[in-house]
Amino acid sequence: MPARPVAGAIREESMSRKLLGMAIAAIITTTAASANEQRIAFPKDYASDFKNYLSLDRVQNPDQIIRLFANDRALSAAKEDGVLPSGSILVGEIYAAKKDTQGNIITSSLGRRIKDKLLAVAVMEKRTGWGSAFPEELKNGDWDFAIFSPDGKRLNKDLNSCRGCHAPLKDTQHIFSLEHLTK
Repeated sequence: MPARPVAGAIREESMSRKLLGMAIAAIITTTAASANEQRIAFPKDYASDFKNYLSLDRVQNPDQIIRLFANDRALSAAKEDGVLPSGSILVGEIYAAKKDTQGNIITSSLGRRIKDKLLAVAVMEKRTGWGSAFPEELKNGDWDFAIFSPDGKRLNKDLNSCRGCHAPLKDTQHIFSLEHLTK
């Protein structure tokens, strides 16, 4: 068997190490991002125990409406110093927008979508140390996410899409509606 040139062997070994590193990183990312996906419980009394602080057409989804709720811990801290502590819980009721018979979204005279069926209940909860389970691109401080059916059953949704969407919002503690909590 002919000897390979040293430079070629080094390049092959370097490439093999890079591929191995990428494979390990992918496994760790997948495992970490799905770790403890059931650590958030459905807050069954949120509609009466939490405050509805904002209702609006959902920015990320043109055919949905969202109603946002916050627990007392999040609300009082937001008003006090603006920093939401461990134990803060935010809930989003996600509704379908009403559509006409052609499938077009119906809007009110104010130009807002009209809510139809409640589709899901999204929960963001913050607990000390929760952020350490995720790779940098999915970190949301110590916030994590869960999605439930309207009756409180956990839905099998890709929570990394939630994490990835909120991760860039570092200046607002990974929350789209922070300024509405602080008022």
